[in-house]
Amino acid sequence: MFPARNSFARFALIPAIALFSRTARAQTIPAVPLATQASSTCTDLPHSDHPMARLSNGAINAVVFLPDKEVGYYRGPRFDWSGVVGCLSLNGHTFFGEWFNRYDPTGNDTITGPVEEFRHPTSEIGYDDAAPGGLFVKIGVGVLKRIDDKPYKFGNAYPIVDAGKWKTKVHKNSVTFRQELHSSIGVSYIYEKVLTLDKHGNILCLEHRLKNVGTKPIDTQVYDHDFFMLDHKQTGPSMQVHFLFTPALDSPIDPSKAVIEDNTIKFIAPLERRGVQGYLTGYSTKVSDYDFTFEDKDLGIGVQQTSDSPISLSYFWSTPKTVCPEAYIKIHVAPGETQTWTISYRFFAR
Repeated sequence: MFPARNSFARFALIPAIALFSRTARAQTIPAVPLATQASSTCTDLPHSDHPMARLSNGAINAVVFLPDKEVGYYRGPRFDWSGVVGCLSLNGHTFFGEWFNRYDPTGNDTITGPVEEFRHPTSEIGYDDAAPGGLFVKIGVGVLKRIDDKPYKFGNAYPIVDAGKWKTKVHKNSVTFRQELHSSIGVSYIYEKVLTLDKHGNILCLEHRLKNVGTKPIDTQVYDHDFFMLDHKQTGPSMQVHFLFTPALDSPIDPSKAVIEDNTIKFIAPLERRGVQGYLTGYSTKVSDYDFTFEDKDLGIGVQQTSDSPISLSYFWSTPKTVCPEAYIKIHVAPGETQTWTISYRFFAR
C-alpha cells in the first residue's frame, strides 16, 4: 500500500507554476506561456485545444485536462470532471489514451482515464424523489434534470442544470481541484481532489475530500473506471490483471478470450469486439484486497492500483482498446461531516 499524504493544504500554499496549452476560463488559474513539452510521447495529443496542464516529476510526464463548463475536454453528465488524464508516459511508454471511436465533449463516455464516477448501487442522489423535470445530483458533475419516469441509466444524456463552482490550481507535479455545489434539494457539498506525481517514484496519487454542507446525507459509491491503455496496444495475449484475492466473474468467460488462473485474469486471444466483463467476487472487506496490477508481459509495462479504503463492489470491463478493473468505495457523509479516501497508481516500464 502507498501511504496517504495530507496535501490538501496545497490549495493555499503553493504558487501555480505549471502551464496550460490554451487560456483557461475563470474557474481555472490564469494561463501562462508553455515553456517545455512534457514528453515526446504526450505532445501529439488528440483534441488538445482545451484547458490542460502538463505535469512532470522527472520520470513520469502527464497531461491533465481541467474542468471548464464551456470549453472543457469533458462536459458530460456521467463522470467526475476532475482528474482527467489525457496522456501519461514513462520511459517512452504510455498508459492512457482515447479508447472511444468518436469524440463528443458532452457525451457520457468520451473521457480518458483514470476517471471516476459517483454512482449509487440502485439510483442517484435525489433521483428517486424527483419527478420528470425534477433535480438530482452527481458528485463531480453537478445538478442534473430527470428526463422521464424510467429508472436512472448512466448512459442517458441528462441535462446539467448547474455544474457548481470549480476552482483549479496547477503546480509542477500536481493539480488541485475544488468543486462547490449548492442545490435546492438539500444536497450540497465541497469536493476536493489532489492529483500528484510523487517526487520519489513512478506513482500518481489521487487524494479526495468530500464535505457535506447540505441538509441531507450523501450516500453513494465511487469507482475509478481506469481506461488503461498500454501503448495503445490491442487487448490480447501477454496482457493480464493480477489480484490479491481469487477473482470470480458473475458472467461466463469465453475461454477463447480469457481464463482465470489462481488470482489472475489472463487474455488468451486478441479481443475483436465484445470483451470480458462482469461483476467480480472473491474480495473481502480488508483494505489490502484493493490491490491489483494490469500488465503486458511482452512490453514489460504495467500499473498497480491500490487504495486506503476497502472494496465495496467490483466490476471488470474490457474492450479491444482498454482494460478496466473497477473497484468501488462506499461513500456515506452525514450533514456537516467529511470523508476522505486515496487511490494510488504505480507505473512500471523496463
